[in-house]
Amino acid sequence: MWPGSSRQLEELQRTLALQWHSEPAWHPPPDRPPRVGAAFAASPRGLVGTGAAGDPAWVAAVVCIHGRLVRSSVLSGRFDSPYIPGQLALREGRLLHEAVRALGDTLDVLMVNATGRDHPRGAGLAIHLGAACHLPTIGMTDRPLLASGPEPGIQRGAAAELRLESELVGYRLRTRTGVRAAVVHVGWRVDPDTACKLVLDVTRASRTPEPLRQARRLARACRSHDSVLA
Repeated sequence: MWPGSSRQLEELQRTLALQWHSEPAWHPPPDRPPRVGAAFAASPRGLVGTGAAGDPAWVAAVVCIHGRLVRSSVLSGRFDSPYIPGQLALREGRLLHEAVRALGDTLDVLMVNATGRDHPRGAGLAIHLGAACHLPTIGMTDRPLLASGPEPGIQRGAAAELRLESELVGYRLRTRTGVRAAVVHVGWRVDPDTACKLVLDVTRASRTPEPLRQARRLARACRSHDSVLA
């Protein structure tokens, strides 16, 4: 599921983009709070939008219920490829997959810091990871990759559509009043409206949804620990 070359990845992305249309939609369970997971890969400090194959990586995956951390896994390794826009799965995918698998069968839906349908081939890492893990997914980023749309209102919960070639691929969503909007991406088996509602439900005091905030915190804590030991 994690190809070894750019050409193989692009072929798989096109296949997943087609398969995405026929997958059944997921919705939160009606009789209990959803077990919301998240996965995050931290790079060495200073590598923002850059990076080479073999760079150290610190990866965490978590499960939260009602915003409370109930399970986590943390691992360290090395990224498989350089950072290339549109090919994040080649760099981070295998490591994120390993961290999520270590959680076992304990989550209903997964959040990841990546795009979904907002992608040159219609299948960013949020979709790829969902298919690999057999889990519904939601992508979260600071900005769109290719899609465009207006800014939402300033109140918490305000949302504005993001479209790519007329397809609704996500929303700009104001998770806190007056802070910069986050981008919620269509992922694997999760439609944009369901994604927005769930993101708001699991966002507390931070701008970032609590599961993703916890995964990021643990990955960075692991990085700091290793830096002290080095």
